[in-house]
Amino acid sequence: MLNLLKARLRHGYQAIPNPLKATVHEAFPGVPELSETANFALLNGVCPVQAFTDQGLDLGRCIFCGACSRKYPEMIKFRNDFKIAVDSRDKLIIAPGQKDMPRIESRLPRRFSRSLALRSVSAGGCNACELELAASNNVNFDISRYGIEIVASPRHADGLILTGPVGHNMAEALALTWEAISAPKFLILCGSCAISGGMFADGSLDRSWLDTQTPILFIPGCPVHPLSIVQGLASLMGFK
Repeated sequence: MLNLLKARLRHGYQAIPNPLKATVHEAFPGVPELSETANFALLNGVCPVQAFTDQGLDLGRCIFCGACSRKYPEMIKFRNDFKIAVDSRDKLIIAPGQKDMPRIESRLPRRFSRSLALRSVSAGGCNACELELAASNNVNFDISRYGIEIVASPRHADGLILTGPVGHNMAEALALTWEAISAPKFLILCGSCAISGGMFADGSLDRSWLDTQTPILFIPGCPVHPLSIVQGLASLMGFK
């Protein structure tokens, strides 16, 4: 017992005091900034997922590899700002000259403002976003301090948080899990694969079910940073 107490004192306080106001390493690729003179054709030439559109950079497709910023630093750079979650798909398009991500305006009903139970479904992902989602509830990030928990059964859940691009073998399981959650229920897409298919967008996927849904939150990343998950979900619940 004495040794356990000594170890606890030696470790000190490991939790991040306030994840919503935390900082990350300067090398972390978060919110991107496109110059007004950015050439999307050149940028797509080095982008492995063709994430640049006529309107700008699609963060829902971007895998944050940094190839574009290394090749053309005068056109694009990534700030180490992890607050990249948004409440609608169109807000993930970053236009030239845009400095900040749009704010999350949507809010869950008041009865979910202090407690939110989510069923996690990994639909064919590489397990990176799944690991980061699990890490969001470790001692450092402690998402449960906001009343958010990942539950084992859809019958206990208020919503579903999806990771992975949705391969054919998981399409039916995903739909059945959603059906098992009682209304009102909420869909959250976590990671580039869940949002757009990511690296696997041109592969053998079945995203037809997603085409019928209206997600309430989009958290981009490849993989998603735990702080992005915590900030997105907490903001959705009304925390600042």
